[in-house]
Parts: sequence; C-alpha cells; structure tokens
Amino acid sequence: MVYSYVETSTSKIPFHYGWVIVFTGTLCIFACLGFGRFALGMLLPSMTSTLNLTYSQMGFISTANFFGYLTSVLISGFWAIRIRSRKLIFIALLLVGISMILVSQARSFRYVLVLYFLTGIGSGAANVPVMSLVSHWFASTIRGKAAGFIVIGSGFAIIISGKLIPFINSLAGLEGWRISWLTLGSIVLVIAFIGLIFIRNTPEEKGLRPIGIDDTAPFYSQIIDKMKMNIYKRGVLYHLGIIYFLFGFAYVIYATFIVTTLVQERGFSEAVAGNFWSWVGFLSLFSGPVFGTLSDKLGRKAGLIIVFFLQMLAYILVATKLPGAFLYLSIGLYGIVAWSIPSIMAAAVGDYVGAHKAGQAFGFVTFIFGFGQIIGPAMAGILAERTGSFSGSFSMAAALAAIAIVLTAFLKKPR
Repeated sequence: MVYSYVETSTSKIPFHYGWVIVFTGTLCIFACLGFGRFALGMLLPSMTSTLNLTYSQMGFISTANFFGYLTSVLISGFWAIRIRSRKLIFIALLLVGISMILVSQARSFRYVLVLYFLTGIGSGAANVPVMSLVSHWFASTIRGKAAGFIVIGSGFAIIISGKLIPFINSLAGLEGWRISWLTLGSIVLVIAFIGLIFIRNTPEEKGLRPIGIDDTAPFYSQIIDKMKMNIYKRGVLYHLGIIYFLFGFAYVIYATFIVTTLVQERGFSEAVAGNFWSWVGFLSLFSGPVFGTLSDKLGRKAGLIIVFFLQMLAYILVATKLPGAFLYLSIGLYGIVAWSIPSIMAAAVGDYVGAHKAGQAFGFVTFIFGFGQIIGPAMAGILAERTGSFSGSFSMAAALAAIAIVLTAFLKKPR
C-alpha cells in the first residue's frame, strides 16, 4: 500500500530527488577528492621552490594523504551505518577544509606531511559514504550511470585548479601556493554545509523508492539475507579489491607527477602544464557517465577491461618520451577514462552485496585500493630520484594496468 502511493505521487513531480543526491554528491567529490587530493599536482612545483622539497619528499607528501585516506575508508562504511552518511560526510568535509587552510601556513616538510595526512582522513571518510548513496537511491540497471555523474566532481576541480592556481601564483609569486591552499580549503567548507542541507540517507526519508526499482526487484526475504551477509567472507570482494589496488597504484603516479614531468623534464611553463591538467579535468567529465553507463549495458567486467586498456596506453605514451603529439594523446586517453573505474567499482559492490552493505563493502575494497595509492607515489618518487626521470615510473604504471586487465577477465558475474 505504501509503495503504490509513493509510485503515484512521484509521477507528479518533474524529477526524482535521487538526482539531487547525485548533484550534491558531485559537489562533495569535487571538494574531498578534487581539491583535497588532485590539486596537489598543480601545487607541488611552487611548494618545492619555497620549501626545498626533494623528489622523495614530494612523493611522501602524496603518500601521507593516501595513508590518511586508507586509515579512514575501512571504518567509514561502519560509521556511515552508525551515524548515517549525511552527518559523516559533513564532519569529514569540515576536516578536509580546515586541514587544507592550515597547510597554507606550513613552513616545513613535516608540517605539510601531518596536515595533508589529516586531509586524507577527511577525504576517505567523505568519499565512501557519498559513493555508497547510489546503491540506496538507484537500482542496479542505472547505478553505474549515477555513480559516473558523481565522480566527475574531481574533473571539475581539476579544471578549476589548473586555471586558478597558476593565476594566483602569477599574482602572488613564489608564496602564491599559500593563497591557493587557503582559497581551496574555504570552498570545501562551503560545500560541507551544502551537503548537510541537501543530502538524505535513503529514499524513504523523502517518501520515495529508488530510481529504477520495479516488479523484478528482490523479495524482502532476499534483501534481509544480504543485510545479514558477512562481506569479509565474500571472495569476489578481495578479487575486486586487488583490481582496485592496481588502479590506485598506477593512476596516482600519473596524477601526482605528470605536471612535474611536463615542467621539469619536458620544459613546459607552469601555465602551459596547468592547461594540460585542465584538459585532463575537462575530458574526465565524460569518463564517469560514459563508462559507468557502458558498464550498465555491457557488464562491469567489460567496462573495467576497456578502461584499463586505455589507461595502459596513456602510461606507455608518456613513458616512451615520444614527440609532442603523443603526449597530447596520452593526456587525452588518461582524461577520458580518469574516474570511470571508481564509478564502476561503486556500482559493482552494490551488485554483489546489496544496498545495505554497499557502504561497508565499498569501504573495504577502497581500503585495499588505498594501499596502492600509498605505495605508488612513494615508489615513483624514489625511482625518479635514482634515475633522474619519471619515465620508469610511468612504465611501471603501464605494466600494472596490463596485470589488472588479466585479473578482471576472471571476474564472476553477480548472482
């Protein structure tokens, strides 16, 4: 009786509130990952000049952020159940914004290391519940598309940081990176309050059913079985986790060091390198929706294989130091698939464990993924310092993407 009333009432409104959740989720990812993580690549060159950072220290700053991210993602799914996603996202974004503002006052490598670790904690604690919302608000047949729109928040942030940070540096000189951190952190705080206003934990809070739910939805007894499931006994989650680990290891090398490579090895100015990075951000706006929808149509396995293949090509092209045209192609390939794997993963875990356990399961695979993000930039920085170039680091990323393709081919379909 309740559901029939809801279906009748929702037909009278122009759109489902689930799309408000998607839009707000996009803003949250824009803040916690787009500014909290991916702006670092644009800030590192000027920070290096002021703080006298080495290649290794640059890598360790990125690693500190990912270590903070790792410490929070495993328990964030649990806390999303305890205090609900809306409240957790708000608290996490406050931590991201405040820690970024404090980085603007850094006078040493250690100070940046500690504060950016806290930024990572907030990023993970916001990202997991935001991405798990799609399993509550959307049926499996549209889940990849919804997650795809949420993850493009990072792309918008890359576009803005690629233009804004060089502009600020041109006005403020070597200390411009401090103003950039202060500006970005303040924007994150504003978004924290926007999320608190608009996010709702489940469709039931608005008197709605998830988008795409129909008569083929599982019986209540089947849903209860999934709610009782122990996700840590599901082998497929470890399989997904390893694939996600390889993605984390490889993609973060490119995201962290491509701007530094363009400036210090290819002779580009910071402004031109920023334009390259902005193109990555622009192209990435299509990555989540396109490949998330593709995974809805072709299956999660096929979607992952296509994305990893294109990423592998992007890493090879920049590693081989081919002429400029191939560098443009590398950046184009990386951008067009940039956020597609997180969107496919968020949809996949919901397919395997159901909406109630999706947050916990996504937190678990993201925890494994986080180890890749920790190891990747540190190893890439050390390798570059020993060889004098990031070419070997990008080759390593290409090899890991190839391994991910093989492992993905053995994924089983969800029941």
